[in-house]
Amino acid sequence: MALAIDASAIDVYKTAKAVLLRNTRAMRKDYQHNPTHLFVDDAPYFITAAIYLKRPLLKSPELKHLLLERMKHCFAEYQWALHHWVILDNHYHLLGNSRVGLDLARMMTDIHAYTGYYIKRTTETEERVWWNYWDYCPRHERDYRIRQNYLLNNPIKHGYVDNLHDYSFSSFHEAVDRQGADVLRQQFREHPEFRTLVLREAYDDDF
Repeated sequence: MALAIDASAIDVYKTAKAVLLRNTRAMRKDYQHNPTHLFVDDAPYFITAAIYLKRPLLKSPELKHLLLERMKHCFAEYQWALHHWVILDNHYHLLGNSRVGLDLARMMTDIHAYTGYYIKRTTETEERVWWNYWDYCPRHERDYRIRQNYLLNNPIKHGYVDNLHDYSFSSFHEAVDRQGADVLRQQFREHPEFRTLVLREAYDDDF
C-alpha cells in the first residue's frame, strides 16, 4: 500500500527541513563526533546513512520505497548520478557520482528531512529518525568495485537473505541486467576484499 502524501504535510516537511539544516550546522560546529564530509566535484561517492540507535524503522516495504523514491528524486534534482543502492531495516548505502560536491549536505538534508517526517508519523516514534551519514570517495576503479561488492552483498552480510536474488530493496537486479550475471560474478571473485572491508569513515561501525 502506497503512503499517502498530503499537501498539508509538505509544509510540515519544509519546516522540519529548515530545522534539521540549522541543527546540522550547529552539530558540525559543536559535536566532536559528527563525521567529516568531503565536497568533491565530479567524483565517485559511497554514502552510508543510519537510523538513530539502529532501530528497524525502515522494516516496512512502503517506507523503503518512499526512501528510494526520495533518493532518486534528490539525486536527479542535484544532477548527481545514482549508480547503486541498498536499503536495509536500519541503514542504507549509496554509490554514485557527484556533480557539485558542495550540494552533498543539502541533498542529504532533503532526503532525511522529507523521509524522516513520514517515518516518524508511520512508526509513531518519539525519538529522532536519522542519526548520521558518512561519505567516502573511492580512489580508483578497484576501490570502487570493492565498495560496489560490499553494497550489493549487504543483505547477505546482515543475514536478510542467503541469495542476493531474493532481496528486493537493492540495485543488485539492475546490476545483473546492466553488467551481466557472468561479469558481476567475476567482479565478486576478482575483488573479494569486500568481505573484510571495514568502513573507516563510519568510525569502524558494522554497517
